[in-house]
Amino acid sequence: MSAFERPAWRSRAVPVVLVVVAVLIMAMCTVGAEGPAARVIPVLICGGAATAAAWAVRRWRADRAEYERRLTAWAATEAVLAERLHIARDLHDLVSHGLGLITVRVAATRYEPEPAQMRAALDDIEAVSRETTAELRRMLTVLRDPASPGPRAPLEGLDALPAIVGSARTSGLRAELTVGDLGEVTPGVQVAVCRTVREGLANSARHAGPVDVVVRVRRDGPHVIVSVSDSGPAAGWRATPGAGHGLAGLRERVTSLGGTLTAEPVDGGFHLVARIPDEPR
Repeated sequence: MSAFERPAWRSRAVPVVLVVVAVLIMAMCTVGAEGPAARVIPVLICGGAATAAAWAVRRWRADRAEYERRLTAWAATEAVLAERLHIARDLHDLVSHGLGLITVRVAATRYEPEPAQMRAALDDIEAVSRETTAELRRMLTVLRDPASPGPRAPLEGLDALPAIVGSARTSGLRAELTVGDLGEVTPGVQVAVCRTVREGLANSARHAGPVDVVVRVRRDGPHVIVSVSDSGPAAGWRATPGAGHGLAGLRERVTSLGGTLTAEPVDGGFHLVARIPDEPR
């Protein structure tokens, strides 16, 4: 539902036009009458009707211009709100991913007996916490001020995939990335690919713990295929599921591009596959 009601088309000229039509009908009724009044009244009525009609035309045009101005302002407001929602969703993905990594890294620290490994884990947690806090501030800035679209995080491209996989390794995942020859990929599909990899790794980290994960990105004709597969929960790992919004948001993003998303258990592990159409040029 829109936050602001769409402007309705109304004109004060419409009642005047109806009155003019009624007056003209009355004037026509005097045709055939005799006497001075019969000659003067029709002239006066027709003159008044013509004046009213001219005013109605000018009023109609002014009201139409005002309506188009209000409609343009409404459309601009709707565009800003839609963009703000899009920004908030993107930043929500980044923040929830960061918080998920922190949770998983803290849980995995229990299995690190060496002090050096403990310090490394704390360093990782601190780095992810700082980045997540910065993104959270950005999200709050976007949502707090309705007068401006707010800052926007730069769009992720395919060149961000190694960093995304590397970040997942800090949570204990043994992640492997394979990227085939994709050719030219549109920016929107690149963002969807990164979101798919990020969500797939986050799910594996939460549900399976420090396990082997294989990330593959390849082209199949007019489609870009992204798959994230893990080997199943680690021994003794206790899953820390999220709120469940990640996959729902990812499915919405992929389907909005005309693609499909499947997420299902396979051979004891979990398999996430996105098939996104993107015509090569």
